[in-house]
Amino acid sequence: MATKRMTAGFSDQVMGLVKALRADAPDCVASGVVDMSTGMLLSYETADNHPPEVLDLLAGATLDLFQGRTVQMIEDVFKERRGIQTDQHFFQEILVNSDNLTHLFVRMTEQQDVVAVIVCRKSVNVGMLFAQVRRVVREYGL
Repeated sequence: MATKRMTAGFSDQVMGLVKALRADAPDCVASGVVDMSTGMLLSYETADNHPPEVLDLLAGATLDLFQGRTVQMIEDVFKERRGIQTDQHFFQEILVNSDNLTHLFVRMTEQQDVVAVIVCRKSVNVGMLFAQVRRVVREYGL
């Protein structure tokens, strides 16, 4: 699925989504939006300063999580076994816990190549995190 070009309206939607995620996700310390088709971090907001090289790597890491070679092979096996022929991806949300943080990666509904990234303190209530992020993503409908 193609991603809309960064028009003024799309750019405003992305920035609004990032701000809403940052404000509404519980214990959120950073949020951003990645376009996997271009490999770009479209927008982000963070409570801390992060080294630019980490931010540069975020888009590539997101692509590896959702569309790495092995992940695509797993999706293809599931599609074949279920007799499904679609471009829709199976993996829509990925939760990653590090020592101090919880990272949630969520594909947009309409544009499967666009992913919202939310980083929260490890103490976050994961159920509330999913509920709030899903609500915000649904509202923005990218």
